[in-house]
Amino acid sequence: MPQINLLPWREGLRKERQKQFMVAAAAGAVLGLGLTLIMSWTMSRFIDHQIARNGYLHEQIAIVDQQIEEISDLEAKKERLLARMEIIEQLQRSRPEVVHLVDELVRTVPEGVYLSSLSQSGMRLELDGVAQSNTRVSTYMRNIDSSEWMTAPDLNVIKTKQEGRFRNSDFKLFANQVTRTGRDDAEHIGAETEGAVQ
Repeated sequence: MPQINLLPWREGLRKERQKQFMVAAAAGAVLGLGLTLIMSWTMSRFIDHQIARNGYLHEQIAIVDQQIEEISDLEAKKERLLARMEIIEQLQRSRPEVVHLVDELVRTVPEGVYLSSLSQSGMRLELDGVAQSNTRVSTYMRNIDSSEWMTAPDLNVIKTKQEGRFRNSDFKLFANQVTRTGRDDAEHIGAETEGAVQ
């Protein structure tokens, strides 16, 4: 008589497969969780590294900004020093010119003309004085025009007044100071010295 296996083998097979599936699912979940943790840790490391690099860059930018500010301050100081040096050089160049100008004022004033005031604004001279006649004022202007240190006389005011039996002319005239370079001045002084020696 044939034997029939009535044991629930299909049910056992199904349970075995379910068990294998659960083990595989658990292993997959554990593996996925592990990969997620590894990726999260790696990304965290990348982010921390990038933050550190950004911090370093910010520090270097701050240092460079400070250096740029110091360079700007140095350039401003340099400009101020150059301006002072230029003023000092102008004063050094103009120092002998003042001596020549005063000397020339004495030489150009003719007899019968007296200066009462002298003022200078830049290269412009203002001369106030008294002359015995208008002719003396004209002579004075010609002397200024032929001078080496003054030029362009311009008569502004002349007033004739009677004082007893004398007639005097009060005048105001303008002239320009002639500037020379140090070399021209040296040549002029040399020429004057040679003339004095001869």
